[in-house]
Amino acid sequence: MSKSLNELSSAATLLARTRIVLVETSHPGNIGAAARAMKTMGLRQLVLVRPRQFPAAEATARASGADDVLAQALVVDTLAQAVEACGIIVGTTARPRYLEWPVTPPREAAEWAAAQAGDAQVAIVFGREQTGLSNDELRLCQRAIRIPTAADFSSLNLGQAVQICAYEWRLADLSGVAAALPASEPLATGAELAGLIAHAKATMTRVGYLNPARPKRLPDRLARLVGSGQLRHSEAQILRGFLTAIDEALAET
Repeated sequence: MSKSLNELSSAATLLARTRIVLVETSHPGNIGAAARAMKTMGLRQLVLVRPRQFPAAEATARASGADDVLAQALVVDTLAQAVEACGIIVGTTARPRYLEWPVTPPREAAEWAAAQAGDAQVAIVFGREQTGLSNDELRLCQRAIRIPTAADFSSLNLGQAVQICAYEWRLADLSGVAAALPASEPLATGAELAGLIAHAKATMTRVGYLNPARPKRLPDRLARLVGSGQLRHSEAQILRGFLTAIDEALAET
């Protein structure tokens, strides 16, 4: 665990730049199974958000040779910390929800990430075994993945879900789409997008556009507006500067 989140690989391949993020995993064996699934597909970056038990002998046993992935895993306190350096953040959901952002099968999500990421770091986020990701956590993501399982038996365990997504990411990486992209200005990171959303909500509240007591769907739609447009670093800075100018003008009145 010697590396920090900001020191994770920035190598050219999509696989080398992709981290698997597991949120509040209950069973250590599932962490080991996820590590094994990752390593078979060439993924090595594992980030754990408040795991119930880690390290654990059961995790090592279920990893079945992917001990190095577990040894290098990073443990953090919040999902925001886990994705703060990522330009592409994809969440997963096992059930139908009303979401303001695209919900796609893993293959489409992998192809989109490969085409959009440039040299940005990528996160695939998996939620709790029983309840998945909360809506607030999904707001940190730009897209959601839903694996198209059989309608009469849709149960997948965490390791299986990671394996399916890791396989699709490997196919996208082998396709060469990411390698063919020209160099461009970096995407805004998860931390920059979260800061922009928080700033926008605060300014909207100050001018009376957002009522925090009755926000309706405005926070979701704001997250979609900011996250789905693939904002670049400079574009996020422009918007933050504009919001700051509004704040300063309000302070003078």
